[in-house]
Parts: sequence; structure tokens; C-alpha cells
Amino acid sequence: MDPLGAPSQFVDVDSLPGWSDAYEAKPLDCHQSPVEKAQVDVRSPFPYRKDINEKIILWKGDVALLNCTAIVNTSNETLTDKNPVSESIFMHAGPDLKDELQKLKGCRTGEAKLTKGFNLAARFIIHTVGPKYKSRYRTAAESSLYSCYRNVLQLAREQAMCSVGLCVINTLKRCYPLEDATHIALRTVRRFLEVHGETLEKVVFAVSELEEATYQKLLPLYFPRSLEEEAQSLPYLPADIGNAEGEPVVPERQIRITEKPGVPDDASDEEGLEADLSFIGSHAFARMEGDVDKQRRLILQGQLSEAALQKQHQRNYNRWLCQARAEDLSDIASLKALYQTGVDNCGRTVMVVVGRNIPVTLIDMEKALLYFIHVMDHIAVKEYVLVYFHTLTNDYNQLDSNFLKKLYDVVDAKYKRNLKALYFVHPTFRSKVSAWFFTTFTVSGLKDKIHYVESLQQLFTAIPPEQIDLPPFVLEYDARENGPYYSSYPPSPDL
Repeated sequence: MDPLGAPSQFVDVDSLPGWSDAYEAKPLDCHQSPVEKAQVDVRSPFPYRKDINEKIILWKGDVALLNCTAIVNTSNETLTDKNPVSESIFMHAGPDLKDELQKLKGCRTGEAKLTKGFNLAARFIIHTVGPKYKSRYRTAAESSLYSCYRNVLQLAREQAMCSVGLCVINTLKRCYPLEDATHIALRTVRRFLEVHGETLEKVVFAVSELEEATYQKLLPLYFPRSLEEEAQSLPYLPADIGNAEGEPVVPERQIRITEKPGVPDDASDEEGLEADLSFIGSHAFARMEGDVDKQRRLILQGQLSEAALQKQHQRNYNRWLCQARAEDLSDIASLKALYQTGVDNCGRTVMVVVGRNIPVTLIDMEKALLYFIHVMDHIAVKEYVLVYFHTLTNDYNQLDSNFLKKLYDVVDAKYKRNLKALYFVHPTFRSKVSAWFFTTFTVSGLKDKIHYVESLQQLFTAIPPEQIDLPPFVLEYDARENGPYYSSYPPSPDL
């Protein structure tokens, strides 16, 4: 106990600033890089919710010092682990805690058990056991860590607790990558509060100095504090965001069972066996994935079905997308070679590619491919058009046909399906010949979408001038070659 008159070492959660308190909304700049300028109309799976954000606190400090209903202790299966979190909790709770833990007879990985707080300011301690991480058993580790956070929150709900102080459950001793674990922690808490938010008033993420930066970086993905922050965070979400409860999902293991497998819900019993058999092939059981090794062997033999090939392609694309979201692509973004602008006369999103801004011989072209996927994945979900400025490009800016072929092969089918037009601005004779060979002999389906545009005046018949940000050198070149175009909309000074 604190000496009479001495200030308490414990920290009241009500005195801590909330997640939204220090946030100042920054309006989206129409000239920001494409990563920063994600579409506001494409909502995140974790949309802005003020009511949920008000419950979240990020606090750098010792979880044992929190004055809240319950704090979380991360331990091992015998509840005797010695890590900084556990040792602090034991020190402040007093010897009665060890006696109480002996009665629990351990705790399995992923489970959560409850004891009193004893000398702590918190009334209760929720003990849980995080998984040991090995890359070959990553899926099992993800599921176990999810269970830790979910069971802690469920126990708090069952005991009608008002506030919970969460430590970082994955300890260094158990080798779980901090960023991967933080994604699971944040999305599990978010999903829980979406459904059971009325049962908890405060959730405190108590972190160390080492962990704080990771939480600061990832919290906006799951708890955006404005519509702008939601839009800006969207491209950084990982490919796997779990199911409706935040639980990791392995698509190959998904099996859905209905009352009458193989029969559509509106089928009547009188339609007979013939109707049942006719439906087989589109039901979930018919879509279960088979032997992956066998499929790969059949691909090599040229015997795999079109549907299986598409599924294999989708898996490959998802790997590229996941890598794109994890990679630092700021050097490619700074080139301003690809960016989103306004909409065309049909209301379709306009994406701009500036050929002169691509120093092909100086950059990692694989990173350029990753950046294209990173930016375009959310754009390509609906109809869009591309404007390629070939203006003043030289040999150092020419994209190799092999790179373009790889890009075309890697991207998802939605890119090709939803691309409605490609405007090739200021083409040269050589570039027209190269484009003709590429679209005739290398890729299919693109030739009819290319429109050669000799002047900006011609481009503006399809895209209003106020809807496209023009690099100054493009405007100057066009004025020199085709005469000035007078408009009340000046070009962007940032491009």
C-alpha cells in the first residue's frame, strides 16, 4: 500500500487520453501520392466508428499499474512464466496471487483464466497463454493468438467488466513477430467491439517503448479516426483480415454445411432427384479444393481445367498483393509516375501514368510492379481508364515488353475486365509500332481499348480538363506542338 499522503503509483484509465484525442483531421490533398489518396468511396472493412474509437486507449506503461476492472497477464502453460509483464504483476499483486494460481492447475495455449487482483488497483487478472511461433506452423500460431485475445474479451464480457488493460500477449521469449501479432490483436478487439461494444467502456493497449511505434502505425488501419484516415489506411490493410470475428481464415479449409447439401434453398422436394443432381457442381462441396500437388502436376501436363487455372492464378496474385502491402514502396511512390486523378465523361476513375517519370534503368522494376498492384487493387474493382503520357520519353523511360507481359500476366482478371480505355497521349511512330506488336502478338484483349491521342484537346473530349492533373511539361509540350489550350483550370504545381 502507498504511504499515507503519498501519490499513488497506479494510473486511472479515465485519466488517460483516448485514441482520438490527439488526432487532428487532415484533409485529403488532390495532389497527394496515390497511396495517400485512396478512394473515399471505397469503404474499408474496418470503417470509421467514433463510438468504438472512444473506447480505445493506447498507453505506454506497465499494465500492472492500471486502475481498471481487469488487466491481462501473459504467461506459460503452468502460469509460472517469468517475463517483464508477469514479474511486474506478481510483484504488485503480492504473494496471494501465486497461491491462487496453484489452484487453477495451469492454462492451455489460447485459453484464459480469471483470478482476483489482490494488491493491484485492478479487481481481476485475466491470465492467458500465447503460442510459441514457428514459421512452418504459422496458421496454428495465428489461430491460438486470436483465441487468446478473443477469450480474454469474452471472459470480460461474461463477468460484466467495464474496462480491460491488455498487455502485448506475444512475448519475445515466444518469438512471435510483433507486427503480425499486432494485426491479430487489433482486428480481434475491433471485431469484438463491433458486436459487443456495449459491454465494455474502455480497452487499454498497454505497450512498452519497443512496441509503441508498431501500435501507432497499425491502429489507424483498424480504428480510423476519420473518413480521411480510413481512406488513407485502406491500401495498407493485409490481404488476410480474418472473418467477421477477426479469426484467421484458411480458404482451403472452408467447408459450409447446409441442411440439404447439394440442393438450392428454394428447391422443392417434388422436383426429385434429377433437380438435385443438376445442382451438383456449383455447391460448396463441389468447390472443395483437391490435392494441390496433383493440381500443379496437371498444370505442367496441360490437363488442368480452366477453373482450376483461374484459382491458381488468384492465389499467385494474392501473394503479390500481400507482398506489395508489406513492402516499403515510398521510393517508387515519390516518382509520381502513377496517380489517381478525377473521372471521365462516363464517371469512370482516371489513372495517370507519366512515362518520363519512370527511370527504368535506375529503379527496381519488381518493386515498380508491386507498387502498381498496391495502388491499383482497389481501383480495379470497378470500371476505370488509363491515361499514359508518352510525352518526351526517351530510351531510359521505355518499359520493356517482357515487363509489360509479366505485369499483364500477374494482375487479377478484374484489371483487364474493368479497364475500359487506355489513352496513349503524344505517341511517336516507334511507340505505335511497338504497341501494335505487343497487343497483337503478346497479349490479347487490349488492342481494341487503346486510343492514340495526338493533342490534349482531343483528350479533353473524353476527360474534362478539370478532371485530370497534367504535369507542366506535358502542357508546355502540347502548347508548343499543337497550340495553347486556354482553360480556367491550371495544371498541378506539384507534378
